[in-house]
Amino acid sequence: MDQATFDKIAIREVIENWAIWRDTGDFDRLATCFHDDGTMTATWFEGSKDLFVERAKASFARGNASAHVLGAISIDLAGNRAIAQTRATIASRDTIDGVLYDIACMGRMYDFFEKRQGRWAIAERRLTYEKDRADPVIPGTSVVFDETLLASFPSGYQFLAYAQTKRGLDVSRTLPGLRGPQVEALYAEGKAWLAGSS
Repeated sequence: MDQATFDKIAIREVIENWAIWRDTGDFDRLATCFHDDGTMTATWFEGSKDLFVERAKASFARGNASAHVLGAISIDLAGNRAIAQTRATIASRDTIDGVLYDIACMGRMYDFFEKRQGRWAIAERRLTYEKDRADPVIPGTSVVFDETLLASFPSGYQFLAYAQTKRGLDVSRTLPGLRGPQVEALYAEGKAWLAGSS
């Protein structure tokens, strides 16, 4: 195999490890998926990888759980840099106003990778949120959603954001979806990263 193939395999391993270690509470190893100065942005968080791991660990200890189900991966390489896009479904189980719901949100992990001292790791992880749904776990149960609160979030992650808000999290309302200026700006940042921008 050529070097590009080896690099893509190494990047893919980081992406897959992140999902398993994040969802199973293996937080010491989760931290190794990032470079030391790595950052993370999601609906409920924006900041350093250290703070992300700390808050994810605290959430896991409280019994909150979510699963990151991965799909197709596309990797663009440029020397010691890469942009990796990974199809992902975020699946969580939440109690909303006393009713148990399964939330499924589809989107992509958009990762700024860099190879430093021979090791590929995430310099920055951003996500796009493209569509989601909420299904009651117990048939016949339901809750009346607050339409005003629901409509205050982008359509790509409004049910996920609603559940997270009910859980007490401060959720961003400006994250990218499949189309629009936010995702176009993200793509532009990705191209600049591959071209050598900091």
